Amino acid sequence: MLKIGQSQLRFEDDALITGRGRYTADLPVKGEVAMVVVRSQVASGKLVSVDTEAAAAMPSVIAVFTGADMVADGNSPILPRLRHPGPDGGDMRVPPFYPLAVGAVRYVGDPIALIVAETKAAAMDAAEAVVAEIGERPVVVDALEAVSPDAPLVWDEFPDNRCFSVSRGDRKAAAAAIDGAAHIIRQRLRISRVTAASIEMRGALAIFDPATGGYRLEIGTQAPHRIAMDLAPILGVTAEAMRVVANDCGGSFGMKNAGYPEYAAALWAAKKVGRPVRWSADRLESFQSDAHARDQWVDVTLALDADARFLALDVHVTANLGAYLGPATPHSPVGNIGGIAGVYRIPQIHVLIDGVFTNTQNTAPYRGAGRPEATYVIERIIDIAANDLGMDRAELRRRNLIGPQEMPFSTGFVFTYDSGDFPAVLERALQISDWAGFEARRAASRLKGLLRGIGIANPIEIAGGPAGKPNPEFARLELSPEGKIRLFSGSRDTGQGHGTAFRQILADRLGLETGQMEFITGDTERVAQGIGTFGSRTLGAAGTAIWRAADAIIEQLKGKAADRLEAATTDIVFEAGRYRIAGTDRSVAFSELLAAEPGMVSAEDFSAADGATFPNGCHICEVEIDPDTGHVDLVAYSVVDDVGTVINPLLMKGQIIGGVAQGLGQALMENAVYDPQSGQLLSATFMDYAMPRAFDIPALAIESFPVPTSQNPLGVKGAGEAGTVGSLAAIISAVCDALGPEGVRHFDMPATPERVWRCLRTKAVESDGADR
Repeated sequence: MLKIGQSQLRFEDDALITGRGRYTADLPVKGEVAMVVVRSQVASGKLVSVDTEAAAAMPSVIAVFTGADMVADGNSPILPRLRHPGPDGGDMRVPPFYPLAVGAVRYVGDPIALIVAETKAAAMDAAEAVVAEIGERPVVVDALEAVSPDAPLVWDEFPDNRCFSVSRGDRKAAAAAIDGAAHIIRQRLRISRVTAASIEMRGALAIFDPATGGYRLEIGTQAPHRIAMDLAPILGVTAEAMRVVANDCGGSFGMKNAGYPEYAAALWAAKKVGRPVRWSADRLESFQSDAHARDQWVDVTLALDADARFLALDVHVTANLGAYLGPATPHSPVGNIGGIAGVYRIPQIHVLIDGVFTNTQNTAPYRGAGRPEATYVIERIIDIAANDLGMDRAELRRRNLIGPQEMPFSTGFVFTYDSGDFPAVLERALQISDWAGFEARRAASRLKGLLRGIGIANPIEIAGGPAGKPNPEFARLELSPEGKIRLFSGSRDTGQGHGTAFRQILADRLGLETGQMEFITGDTERVAQGIGTFGSRTLGAAGTAIWRAADAIIEQLKGKAADRLEAATTDIVFEAGRYRIAGTDRSVAFSELLAAEPGMVSAEDFSAADGATFPNGCHICEVEIDPDTGHVDLVAYSVVDDVGTVINPLLMKGQIIGGVAQGLGQALMENAVYDPQSGQLLSATFMDYAMPRAFDIPALAIESFPVPTSQNPLGVKGAGEAGTVGSLAAIISAVCDALGPEGVRHFDMPATPERVWRCLRTKAVESDGADR
């Protein structure tokens, strides 16, 4: 029987690896037609006219629509889910974001028309016949340049390119502490722009039912209920009229968790033409139209006293939002900024975050959603401080770590950590990575003509938030007398192994065989409520709902257990799948009582955990750099992680490895680059956008150091994003350590061979922008 803490292969994998997965493209519908989106090839300009006459007359073309058609039919703009304070004390600036451009285009890839035809080939041919007259305007693609006084305006409606301005912490107190500090360390950091580049490109099958006035959207996503809420207002219906079905998903990482323009356009087109409409992106279209991520400039100041203890941290983030605000665009730069405090005692922290419009695709959450950025900022400035003060980087961290005896610990900046043993995690990571023996390895690499560096990062992140008021999740549990289990969950699996972990929880809790459990998820009609999968929340949020639903059923049968055991109900306890009279060995199995039930027993729960959790850890890695080519080779990687109770060690390690790979990608190679003059996306294919391959990643030494949380009944903290949150900082730390003896104080990501080679040739600090 399955148990919590047992390594178990995913039940989901058999179907996926034998060709029985059900992805959106695998779902043909009778009478369906194809939709192709015509996109702007200009980054900024007035949309003077869109001539669709020739396209509409082409063979097999059913209809051609423009933004004017959608607006005339009463469709509304896409709106962000969050609102922050605006610049200069006003409201956040929210420009109109229609599914198809109206009046102007603002980035290369902006949708300007859509073709509906009998086949995709016919629609693509017709797209070539659409003629858009665009009066080109100057562009701005860099966030720092966008806030300069003479920057071109992305939106004429606003006096400048700022969207929001969020201040957290006590600015005056932080400034005073910095002014009086013995040591003041300053650095400007570049956090590059990336894209998820999921193996399955986005697509949609849209259906309208004229009898009910309802819509059905088949897509790959982690959060179907949220997408229904994003899209319903655009089309003027309630969320209940918007059925979203999430099929198997070939990668999402947060990118597919919002309502996109193409989804709204396809649903509306399905209504207009009276047939199911299918849209599927190709890779070029994905690079242009999938939400990008990260893309920040960060000015950071760390103050220390004469004993190298942290006094204050002041941070100014200039975040590139892109041209439009998607549903989740305002979230990442602000939502998880509390992680910038790290695992350290820092008495005063102030952070200012300016969100800025540019002529680029909008940004949105991507694995970590602000957490890797926050960790990178604090960990990188600590490295620079250690270098400037001539200290060992581990010792500087050790001196400032929060101790386990201080829990719960309020950072004084957004978060209160409930549990953790940060010093023990650090010491274990130093041990398994042989930190003390590194200099011998550096010398050995030098003899081979290679530069060797070791990097370190102590990540911490919020999971299952927001802090103070976690989002709820839904679970419904149905049990038959024969022991068959049906579980409904609002959390959609996109490769994490939910179905396996949930089976382990229920088997351990109820003492039932769960291998044949029926798992229903990803359908807003069949699953009554749901929030979705993101932010390392599933086991904390969905696991809590499942546990509580199971508890409700346990309570339902408790009276019958008392009758069977001839005891008072108050004397009955439940553990390990059995009801027992407290203080005795007399017991009865849950399965035995269930078998005596006349019919289905069920319960459901839609509630939140008691609080957010804070997974933490220590990442240490080593790189070798070939100075003749600039190539960076990751040669060793160790992780010690506290993710709380580990339900399935095998799945947990898989999540860590995948996260490290994505952090490696951004640190060493991935970079979405726009031409500063034309606004053209220069990295629009895999010839130009590098992705990590299997041989780029060494074998990882992963150890779990669980300190269970009391914020949920399982004691879990979350693991889905932990690898990425730590690896970005650790790998750049190692690169900078390798370059340090060559006179380099800091090097901005990505550490591509060409950029490293140039840096070594100039012996200069690379801080002039990774995109140029």
